Amino acid sequence: MKIHIEPDKNNLGRKAAACVAESLRKTLQDRGEANVILATGASQFEMFHELVHLDLDWKRISCFHLDEYLGLPETHPASFRRYLKERFCAHVDGPKMFHWVRGDSPDPSVECERLGKLIGQHPIDVACVGIGENGHLAFNDPPADFETDDPYLVVELDEACRRQQMGEGWFSSFEEVPTRAISMSIRQIMKSAAIVCTVPDQRKAQALQAAVEGPVTPKVPASILQQHPHVTLVLDTTSASLLQRHQ
Repeated sequence: MKIHIEPDKNNLGRKAAACVAESLRKTLQDRGEANVILATGASQFEMFHELVHLDLDWKRISCFHLDEYLGLPETHPASFRRYLKERFCAHVDGPKMFHWVRGDSPDPSVECERLGKLIGQHPIDVACVGIGENGHLAFNDPPADFETDDPYLVVELDEACRRQQMGEGWFSSFEEVPTRAISMSIRQIMKSAAIVCTVPDQRKAQALQAAVEGPVTPKVPASILQQHPHVTLVLDTTSASLLQRHQ
């Protein structure tokens, strides 16, 4: 696990985007096409701001995203499809394909099956992820399912996760935050050849410390990243403030 701590928070997104771009360029050179997972949420704002300005041939890159709320239309301000279309798709020439998680699909199980077949045909070269305040990875809240081989799941969102979504301003009240979502599974994320995990802000410090320096446990879903051979963590000084072995 490589850990980069950026003293200047403005450089955090630049560093994360550079790591993603490096993996994609190498794959494009070696194979001629690439597949990437893009994350959403406040932790990715700066990364996307930098990534869309880098010289990458997005017409040769297929994209997936990690999760989407159940029952939320794409027009809702909190929709992850809307987030990615506004912050990524609107600023790049491409991508080759974007395989959206349709959270408002009439049958979520059929949607999970559809996405599972697609991602099975597109081995992921690099995954962009974050870590939630409760230690979640994608919408795999604790205790996460480390065993399922299903690429996408319907999951229940815990209170801490829902309060984070409200606290970041995506919803005006706790009651408005959906209670379920479609999420990429832990095992599917771990199949990615490389993972770039961007974690800013003091409010993530406790979860980050548990994920990096604590035991690997479903109670801290992001702790599974300790077992991946090619993970890069990009942190600022506040999110890294509780780390003991990496200061």
